Amino acid sequence: MLFSFFKRSKRRQLHTIAFYNLENLFDTKDDPKTLDDDFTPKGAKKWSNKRYKRKLYKLAKTISEIGNEHATAPPALVGVAEVENKNVMEDLIGSEPLRDIDYDYVHYDSPDERGIDTALIYRKSNFTVKYSEPITLFVNNLNGERDTTRDILYVLGNLNGEEVHVFVNHWPSRRNGVNETNYKRVIAAETLKGYMAKIETEYVDPNYIIMGDFNAGPKSESIKNLMELPHLYNPMEKLHIPQERGSANYKRSWSLFDQIMVSHNFLNHKKGTHSFAHANIFDEEFLTEFNGKFKGTPYRTYAGRKYLGGYSDHFPVYIQLKFNG
Repeated sequence: MLFSFFKRSKRRQLHTIAFYNLENLFDTKDDPKTLDDDFTPKGAKKWSNKRYKRKLYKLAKTISEIGNEHATAPPALVGVAEVENKNVMEDLIGSEPLRDIDYDYVHYDSPDERGIDTALIYRKSNFTVKYSEPITLFVNNLNGERDTTRDILYVLGNLNGEEVHVFVNHWPSRRNGVNETNYKRVIAAETLKGYMAKIETEYVDPNYIIMGDFNAGPKSESIKNLMELPHLYNPMEKLHIPQERGSANYKRSWSLFDQIMVSHNFLNHKKGTHSFAHANIFDEEFLTEFNGKFKGTPYRTYAGRKYLGGYSDHFPVYIQLKFNG
């Protein structure tokens, strides 16, 4: 009985921080300012209100369960990518699996031509927002034209009373070739480092949580560029096994583009602070294809124009922090 009590007490001290690429979470309305036509009832994907509601429920259910093997509460922070606007964020946290949790969010419209953005969902009982802003990525294509890609979302807040600087990223895609687009992700890394340098002129030894879909693995040039900063730690690096495990799968090869890094401050055990406990990929069986040649890979919403009715083409990733009370 005593052992059981201490086990529950330890679980209550753990706080889950997650990131989830939601795979094109669009509403059904046509926005004339963005390229969202495919995700309308008359569009190529025949995106209906029924399909939208089904996806919202599935994503909300997933978010509510991330990290529940070790923690008693749903995630304190969840960074998300590929959300269209504030309306879908309202609909997501208002869906049945999340509606009774005290969630709120931070979101800004980005210049992305498809209209997809990043956002941060947070539990108001765990996290208080002090300041937020979008950080614009100034990246040009090879022809000199501006690549209107996603902003980096910056949120300063208090996590259980401890001040943290949170960045939610969705770096430029590899659609036009890995090598051909690599320079864009290097620029994203340099932009983030520059913003952190600015923070460090105002804050002494700041706590960083950097999360996102970086479209680059832990050993890529852009991530290595970011990790040159001596005060950062990437716990996700040990999770990536190309032939066995990752957060997304392409041509039967696993990648870990979805990562969460923290500053070394989270490796201490000082009272009133958080300590890093562990990291993982939330690749539960219910999120996977059940059979066929893609068995075990993320059960996605669409494969091209074919509607599958799944969750996302990415698994969520998460870390857990222990609060040292």
